[in-house]
Amino acid sequence: MVKKRVEKKINSENNIAVITDKDILGIESTNFNFEKIRYGARGIIVKDNKIGVFYKKNKNEYKLPGGGIEKHETPVEAFIREVKEETGCKIEKIEKIGIIEEEKNKTSFKQISYVFKANVTEIGSPEMTEKEKAEGSEFLFVEINKALKLMKDCYNNLIPSKYDDIYSTKFIVFRDIKILEYYLKMNK
Repeated sequence: MVKKRVEKKINSENNIAVITDKDILGIESTNFNFEKIRYGARGIIVKDNKIGVFYKKNKNEYKLPGGGIEKHETPVEAFIREVKEETGCKIEKIEKIGIIEEEKNKTSFKQISYVFKANVTEIGSPEMTEKEKAEGSEFLFVEINKALKLMKDCYNNLIPSKYDDIYSTKFIVFRDIKILEYYLKMNK
C-alpha cells in the first residue's frame, strides 16, 4: 500500500523523463513487471558557475553525482550524503528539479530518481568506493554546456567494466544528459 502511494505521488510531480529500452537499444519495451525498484537522489551541484561531474576514466563515463536512497533517508538526505561521498563537497540551497525514471526491461529493473540542484559551500576529499577507484574515478568542475557535451560525446564510446556493462552505463549517461537538457531548458 505504501509503495502505491509513493508511486502515485511521484507521477504527479515534475517528470523530467522516462527512459526505456527504446531510448537505449531502439527496441520497444515488453516487460513491465520490474523485479527490483530502486529510489535514487542525484543532481547538479554548482560552484563558481561550473557544475560537478563524476568522470570514470576507465569506462569513458561522465555522470552527475548521486546514488541510491537508504531506508532511513529522505531524498534530500540521500542527495547530501551521495554528494559528500562522491565529491567531498558540502552543499546548501538545495532545490528540487523533478523526477526521472529508468525502466530497464533487459534486467527487470526500475529506478526512480529525485533530481536536485544545490550550491557547493565547501570542497573536500571524496570517499570513493573500491569500484569507483578501480574505474579510475575523479571529480571535476566544468561549465554546464561542456558537461553536456562531454556526456553526449562519451555516450557512444563507453567501455564496459567488471562492474557494469554498456547497457547499464548507457542508461546512466542518457539519464544525466536528459537531466542537464531539462535544467537548461527550464533556466533559459
